[in-house]
Amino acid sequence: MLLITCPHCGPRPELEFRYGGEAHIARPLEPATLSDEQWSDFMYYRSNLKGLHAERWRHMGCARFFNAVRHTVSDKILMTYKSGEPMPDIARFSRELG
Repeated sequence: MLLITCPHCGPRPELEFRYGGEAHIARPLEPATLSDEQWSDFMYYRSNLKGLHAERWRHMGCARFFNAVRHTVSDKILMTYKSGEPMPDIARFSRELG
């Protein structure tokens, strides 16, 4: 079984977690001013990268959200960090992985 490290609770089994989508997506400041096309783009279009990706996750044990850097091909989680913390340098991780 895959272990995921919750930054609040430590390593826990993957069954305790739920995927929450791409991390660091800023909500529009004035959503009422967006056109339907702009709102649709915000709601549904994400980068969907192959490789390293910053994602939101929720640990159902403590019910808190956090972020993770995961490789979308290997499914390996390289690091987790608390929501509100800055996104790590993903390009650096890519270079280190080769």
